Amino acid sequence: MSDREPEIITDKHLELGVYARPDRGLAAADIIAIALSAVWLLAVLIYFFVLSPAEETTRGSFIVAMLAIFLPIALIWIGATVVKTARVMREEASRLQSAIDAMRQAYVSQAQTSGMGIKPAVERKLDEIASATKQTQNAMATFATSRQSVVSQTPMQPALVKPGVSADSQPALALGTPSESMNPPLSVDDFIGALDFPEDENDMEGFRQLRRALADHESSKLVRASQDVLTLLSQDGIYMDDLTPDRSRPELWRQFAKGERGAAVAGIGGVHDRSSLALASGRMRSDAVFRDAVHHFLRQFDKTFARFAEGASDQDITKLADTRTARCFMLLGRVTGTFD
Repeated sequence: MSDREPEIITDKHLELGVYARPDRGLAAADIIAIALSAVWLLAVLIYFFVLSPAEETTRGSFIVAMLAIFLPIALIWIGATVVKTARVMREEASRLQSAIDAMRQAYVSQAQTSGMGIKPAVERKLDEIASATKQTQNAMATFATSRQSVVSQTPMQPALVKPGVSADSQPALALGTPSESMNPPLSVDDFIGALDFPEDENDMEGFRQLRRALADHESSKLVRASQDVLTLLSQDGIYMDDLTPDRSRPELWRQFAKGERGAAVAGIGGVHDRSSLALASGRMRSDAVFRDAVHHFLRQFDKTFARFAEGASDQDITKLADTRTARCFMLLGRVTGTFD
């Protein structure tokens, strides 16, 4: 089999005869049948003209002689025809299987792209309207809104607000403070970049942000939990870059940070990829290690995001919602029923 993708059969192909059986001339069965027929006729000629058998005058003997001459030739060509027909049927079956595989692949590809199979014209039009509405909502969600309750950010504002500490204040260091507490606080940009992980081995900025997040005691818990779950999901072929979740308003994320669950915050679970949801759900039921890792990740995301949202602007929340870690949360949140 070649590496190129199978071709999809259309009515135009059938009209042009693209998949018709080509004329290959004489096949091996034809050549063998001709040779055997020639050998048999040569043997008959030798028998009648060289050996000079006694002449028979009865009509019945003449008929028997004709049958003895031509019946073997007929049997030879019947056998050759059967062999050719069997070969043609095998080729047609192979082409039909290739056509079915191509049609199945096209159907699956279209179903994964559109989320459904082939739709009537009216349904396609409704989907276009729904898609345009969703794009408008996504565009509106990208704009940050001004609100009185959000603290204005400064370049040195930490990404995670410690409990009991305001976002614009720093507690005094007591004697015996651990050395890691002497480091500058993790910035919002570094925290968001770490949750998105480096793009590739050449992403130096991404690795720097990841090292900064891992050096922070609180953020490292979420980063490591996310890394573990993403690695397990990749074993089933689930990658966050392949998901295109719906964007939701920052207000819903803030409600989630305040402890709201269920249908009220269902809008933040914007992952609707059926294959990924089915694979993750099946592994949740069958793999205890994966199940424990998922629950640990969801707990860390809930706790860490609640602290992040206290000092984050709407724009920061929108950026975080587009990271690989947030997409993983959307996917696993839907699988575990967080938004039900």
